[in-house]
Amino acid sequence: MKYVDEFRDGELAKGLAAAVAIATKCAADATRSYSFMEFCGGHTHAISRYGIADLLPANVHMIHGPGCPVCVLPIGRVDMAIALALEHGATLCTYGDTLRIPASHGLSLLKAKSQGGDIRIVYSCADALALAQAHPEKQVVFFAIGFETTTPPTAVVIRQAQILGLKNFSVLCCHVLTPSAIGHILESPEVRDYGTVPLDGFIGPAHVSTVIGSRPYEFFAEEYRKPVVIAGFEPLDVMQAILMLVKQVNEGRAEVENQFSRAVTREGNLKAQNLVAEVFELRREFEWRGLNIVPYSALSIRGHYAQFDAEKRFPLSYRQVADNKACECGAILRGVKRPWECKLFGTVCTPENPMGSCMVSSEGACAAHYTYGRFKQLVQA
Repeated sequence: MKYVDEFRDGELAKGLAAAVAIATKCAADATRSYSFMEFCGGHTHAISRYGIADLLPANVHMIHGPGCPVCVLPIGRVDMAIALALEHGATLCTYGDTLRIPASHGLSLLKAKSQGGDIRIVYSCADALALAQAHPEKQVVFFAIGFETTTPPTAVVIRQAQILGLKNFSVLCCHVLTPSAIGHILESPEVRDYGTVPLDGFIGPAHVSTVIGSRPYEFFAEEYRKPVVIAGFEPLDVMQAILMLVKQVNEGRAEVENQFSRAVTREGNLKAQNLVAEVFELRREFEWRGLNIVPYSALSIRGHYAQFDAEKRFPLSYRQVADNKACECGAILRGVKRPWECKLFGTVCTPENPMGSCMVSSEGACAAHYTYGRFKQLVQA
C-alpha cells in the first residue's frame, strides 16, 4: 500500500539505523549523547511497536512527551463528564479511549455507565450530533478532547447545531494546544534549570501539523535553540527524523525541518484554522495532567456559540484533583521518569486495570511499553 509498506521496510530501517550510528560518531565530542523528545503519542506507540529504540545507538535516547490527549486529561475534567451523566441526566457521547480514565472516588466513565449513566461511545462528533437530532427529548453532550487534529470537526458540529437550531446539543470542550505544551516543557525547571531532563530536540507531531503547519514550531528553534523535525508515524518516518535531528545537533543548527512533507506544509490547513478561530477562543489557563496549569493552552467556545457550551448550559464547576500518589504518570508525561520506573507499572497497573492515564490509551507511554513487552524484564528484575 502506497505510503505504508514503503515506510515499514526492514532493510531500509537497518540502513537508517547504521546512518544514525555513523552520524553520532561524527560529533565533535565523541562522548556526547543525544536526547530527543517525541511529543506525540502516535510516535511513542510506533517506537514501542516497531522496536525503534533497539535499533538506535546507546547514546541516542528517546524521551516520551505529553502528546496523548487521553493521558493529559486531568481528573477534574473527567469528573465533570461523569457529573453530566449521573447528576444532570445528560446523554454523554465520548470516544472509547476516555471510558477507563481513572477519576475521583474510584470512578471512571465506564463505571459511571454501569451505575446507570447514559454514556455512549461514538466514532466521531458527528455521531453525537446525529443522536441529538434523532432524540430531541435527550440533552446530548459531546465530550470533546484532543489536540489541533480533532478540533476542526468539533467546530463543524457546533456550527451545524446552530444552523439546525438544536436545543438539546452541547459540547464539554477540552481541546488543548500543542505549542503551548512544548513551551511549558522548555520553561520547566527540569529542563531549564536543573537539567534533569536533557532535551536536544523534538520530533514534532504529524497529524497536528497537517492542521497548524510547521510555522508554530519556528519559535522554539529560534528562541530555545532546539531543533524540531516534524515526522510521520511509520517506523521509517521516525528513524529518518532521528537522523535529521542528530545531524542538526552535530552541525550546531536549530531549525524546523519537515520530514512529513507528503502531508504537512508550512502554512497548514488555513480553512480548518479559520473555522477553529470562528468557533473557539483561548482559555486563560487549563490544567494538563502531569504539567499542572498551563496558560493559554486550551480552547473554549466563543460567546456567539455559547448556547452549545455544556459548561454554561449545566451547573458545572471545575475542581483540581491530585493524581494517585503511587502513580508516576505526571513524571512520565514530563519526561522525568520512564514507564518501567513506576512501581505500579505492569503489576497493579495494567491496560485492563489502569491506575493512571498513561496506561489507558494505546498511545500512552505506559500502555505502549506494556503492550509490546520490551521492558518486562525490568519489571521482573
